[in-house]
Amino acid sequence: MAGVSSPGSSPVLDPAIAEKLKRTSDGLVCAVVQQHDTREVLMVAWMDDEALAETLTSGRATYWSRSRRQRWRKGDTSGHVQWVRKVSLDCDGDALLVEVDQVGAACHTGDRTCFEATVLPVAVGTPTA
Repeated sequence: MAGVSSPGSSPVLDPAIAEKLKRTSDGLVCAVVQQHDTREVLMVAWMDDEALAETLTSGRATYWSRSRRQRWRKGDTSGHVQWVRKVSLDCDGDALLVEVDQVGAACHTGDRTCFEATVLPVAVGTPTA
């Protein structure tokens, strides 16, 4: 696949990082992707160890496609690149926050974010003192 390291030259995830991850049964970690300056949530994707290693070392966001069963680097086919600014691991080790500078749409539908299409009805809570 264009833009992703060949199997023999894939980046290796730092063992100190790898040991902190709590993966799903199929070896994936959830990645919440956010625009770095506006804090807008753009999308949710999945990463395996190689995708995370490539993201951390290349400056471009790389994910694991569960439907295609392969890694993919955001923007290689669409031109809608995600330039990585920061990656954080949550306190439980089971989710990543990937802060990016998004070029173009983040969603495969062409929307800016994957959360624009369907807003659900909700009872709005009010904090009490």
